[in-house]
Amino acid sequence: MLTVLMVLDAIIGLMLIGSVVMQTPKSAGMGMGGGSDTVFSSSARGMDALLARVTVVLAVLFGVLTLFIAKLTSF
Repeated sequence: MLTVLMVLDAIIGLMLIGSVVMQTPKSAGMGMGGGSDTVFSSSARGMDALLARVTVVLAVLFGVLTLFIAKLTSF
């Protein structure tokens, strides 16, 4: 059972890394030039919101599962 939980924890960790990497930087529209591409892409906001929610859910799952594994191995 512990091995299954550790593999699941690793998979969730990799998914968490992927969701963070796929997000656009918050400073994408700042600075000289480059701000016009965010004006015309309204669907990008929806995807960013979805990725932000997925990241939070995966982070909570990863944290809870890691603490549960640590509690199991402490005995």
